[in-house]
Amino acid sequence: MDAVVELIGRRFTRSEPRRRAGTYMRGLLAGLERKNGWTLAEHAGEVSPDGTQRLLRTADWDVDGVRDDLRGYILAHLGDDATGVFVVDETGFIKKGVRSAGVQRQYTGTTGKIDNCQLYASSKGRALIDRELYLPTSWTEDPARCAAAGIPAEAGFATKPQLGVAMLARAWQADVLTGWVTADEAYGQNPTFRAWLADHEVPFVLATRNDDVLISPDGHRRQAKVLATLAGYGEGGGWERRSIGAGAHGERIYDWTAVTLDTTGLPDGWAHWLLVRCQTDLPAGKTARELAFYRCAAPARTPLQELIRVAGARWGSRSASRPRRTKPVWTTTKSVRSERGMPTSPWPCSLRPTSPQPAPPNTKQNRKRGISNRPPAADPVVGQRDPPPPRHPRPDPDRLRRARPGLVALAAKTTTPSPRKPLPTTRPTTTTLTT
Repeated sequence: MDAVVELIGRRFTRSEPRRRAGTYMRGLLAGLERKNGWTLAEHAGEVSPDGTQRLLRTADWDVDGVRDDLRGYILAHLGDDATGVFVVDETGFIKKGVRSAGVQRQYTGTTGKIDNCQLYASSKGRALIDRELYLPTSWTEDPARCAAAGIPAEAGFATKPQLGVAMLARAWQADVLTGWVTADEAYGQNPTFRAWLADHEVPFVLATRNDDVLISPDGHRRQAKVLATLAGYGEGGGWERRSIGAGAHGERIYDWTAVTLDTTGLPDGWAHWLLVRCQTDLPAGKTARELAFYRCAAPARTPLQELIRVAGARWGSRSASRPRRTKPVWTTTKSVRSERGMPTSPWPCSLRPTSPQPAPPNTKQNRKRGISNRPPAADPVVGQRDPPPPRHPRPDPDRLRRARPGLVALAAKTTTPSPRKPLPTTRPTTTTLTT
């Protein structure tokens, strides 16, 4: 890690962001259950994520230079001309709101914002080496919105295959684009993407749809699924049963075959194939085995097992590019005001939902007293609001009337006057002094 920090240190103009970049990288590689601004700041011994946010938003450092340094470092340690594969894929994550760059309602494998990324995979390992943010037209056609999110004014709309070509072109200019390239249907269906690879003599295995129209050597145009039918669906010769690595449920074993295609537009000495993958067993409740298709171009002497190996490299890369799904045990919140007027803590708080409280009966008497029978609403911070304090019901007026003591009755006034009594006679008091 110290070597990597020293390698990219020259891309920072000040020592403070240089040190913080090293702390940030160590936090990303730490065994934290969940990584965000607060957890990384706590791991670094800081009281808030302000420093990390300044590093990523306003600090002065060469972002593209750091990207190139890390790409060179990864290829120096993982590079292998014999087994190396460049994987163009996209990764996304759920993002609410409308201010984050590129966010809108769109498809993503994690159910928001999408980044095109380029990974390098070999027998030594796999790692991310490049990235491009996909901006939909809803962003590129709104300059004010882009300026508010910090997107440069010169950033325009580009399709995902165009972003993939841009990343591959940077690797080509750095003279490190050696080996294979693989990607999913969004790139395999794009003629410009395939033409760029063929013009630069980069062999590829690109996924395609079952209705993709392909040209056979005899000039006939047929769909990929028709060519698979002609190949026999795994029945008879020409099919090989091979594993493409371990998956979540064990080894991923399929039947494979390659159908020769027309080589127009490819370099001399190259061949063009449709690689067909077929399930080995018929799934329960299905009437046919599932098929997958890949357009492949490489030197004519390339064996079938090499095409299968490259096609399987994309599965391993998907686990590296997708965010890890962790159990939501901890969360972080900003300091906001709750309904009770008290600031909530900005530190991680445990998701401990309170048990539901039984609702009071919906009686006429309770409605007059303002007691609602609705359950407590969910709180946006801790998942569920604490139950309201118990309200003591007002005492029953009839019961109070019964329990109240009565007044004491006064004696009746008599009309007969009482007899007059004479006052005592006042006598002078004599004081004697005896000597």
